[in-house]
Amino acid sequence: MINAIDKFLSRITMYRVVLYYLVLLFVVAVIFGFLGILPYSGISIILSTLFILAICLITNYIFAWAFDAQINLESAYITALILVFLITPLKTLSDVTFLSIAFWGSVWAMASKYIFAIKNKHVFNPAALAVVLTEVVLHQSASWWVGTMSMFPFVLFGGLLVVRKLLRFDFVISFLVVAGIFSLAPHLNSASSLLNLSKNLFIISPLFFMAFVMLTEPLTTPPKRWLRVAYGALVGLLFAPGIHVGSFYFTPELALLSGNLFAYLVSPKQKLILTLQDKQLVGTDTYDFIFKPSEPLIFEPGQYLEWTLGSKGADSRGNRRYFTISSSPTEPEIHMGIKFYPEPSTFKTTLQQMEVGDTIIASQLAGEFVMPVDRSKKLVFIAGGIGVTPFRSMVKYLVDKNEPRTVTLMYSNRTKNDVAYHEIFDEAEKKLGIKTIYALTELKDIPKNWAGKSGFIDADMIKKEIPDYKDRIFYLSGPHSMVVVFEKILKDLGVSKWNIKKDFFPGFA
Repeated sequence: MINAIDKFLSRITMYRVVLYYLVLLFVVAVIFGFLGILPYSGISIILSTLFILAICLITNYIFAWAFDAQINLESAYITALILVFLITPLKTLSDVTFLSIAFWGSVWAMASKYIFAIKNKHVFNPAALAVVLTEVVLHQSASWWVGTMSMFPFVLFGGLLVVRKLLRFDFVISFLVVAGIFSLAPHLNSASSLLNLSKNLFIISPLFFMAFVMLTEPLTTPPKRWLRVAYGALVGLLFAPGIHVGSFYFTPELALLSGNLFAYLVSPKQKLILTLQDKQLVGTDTYDFIFKPSEPLIFEPGQYLEWTLGSKGADSRGNRRYFTISSSPTEPEIHMGIKFYPEPSTFKTTLQQMEVGDTIIASQLAGEFVMPVDRSKKLVFIAGGIGVTPFRSMVKYLVDKNEPRTVTLMYSNRTKNDVAYHEIFDEAEKKLGIKTIYALTELKDIPKNWAGKSGFIDADMIKKEIPDYKDRIFYLSGPHSMVVVFEKILKDLGVSKWNIKKDFFPGFA
């Protein structure tokens, strides 16, 4: 069952998982409305949703036109559906309260993506900011009606899938733990009060919806793990009902906006427009895209960016992807290595059709798959196929900086023609002694004069080629299934889990 879920999640982006999750909650809410399980009718929920969707989409088109920006319909749908679950559904067609909060909330949510932004990057969660503005300007509060006992199982199950897709349990857990401690601690002396409060906090409150959907939004989340944990803890602290500054008490949305501000202050601020300069074939169906950035990008070798294309009619994988920067910080251009497979996604199809002069947007610099500061640490890079891109960045950096380190690269491909960037790795071996072990897995296609290894990289090969493997830090990059296999191999060999680093992309697909 878990494998089937992971296989499904691996085929779609994180944004699409969130969208499907929200659609599921909408369908459940409509059914419960018709069955009388919720205090709102099914028709009421449907009409409320259509109204909010219409205002959000129209407003989004207007702002995108005014700011000459790419339209991201997926993002607009997600924000609209979040608002649906925060704003109490209309009671009648003349429900002025709903119409005003839904209209202005939708307008402000879309506006926040363009107006309340710095360097084209919005600072606050759009839905949360919209709700706060309706409270301040209209004196009308959101009800967060999704936090009900009947919706709880679906909020919990779907939300866990979202977090599993993101692999971001760290700050979700810190948020839940801190919110729970500071909400319940004042009532520890009363068992009955504690039990009732626990039910109100964890089952009939917006706690989990906020944790799974709004807290995890990548654009307003810090890039590094310890910062994310601090971010979750801060929002959890402010979420607790007893936390206040004088007579001022935080609402869930204000708690989130405070966390967003913290995340902005500690996160990279750049949003780049990259212009394609060249596209070079570096392996079978593998291309190195070379872009000129609109401004210099400061990053560490091995980090990644979120790339956004204005492809129309995007499929289930969406029009945003996370890819490693394959260039070194020493190079003026930004490189991105891409492997194209049969029946590619619309994103890759659009990317493949790019011509010199075309542009793509890149932002959300992040990633902790970087070399240790201590240069005496001995490293092993294990790559499968296009998973070699972070190592291309690292090795090129070491060569350009003439920085000697004890590094061995184990690079697996199906055939010799699939090997990418070998010129850089060969140069690194000559100049710095960085050893590269090439392994081909398609035995029938191995050339007669092949000097590398034949077959899959396994425990025996690792022990033979790297006798001091227990003293090394291993970096694993490639298909998720490959990374899982190598992680097990290394642990079985006695390598400490702290010496195993895995490449990660939020929403990897």
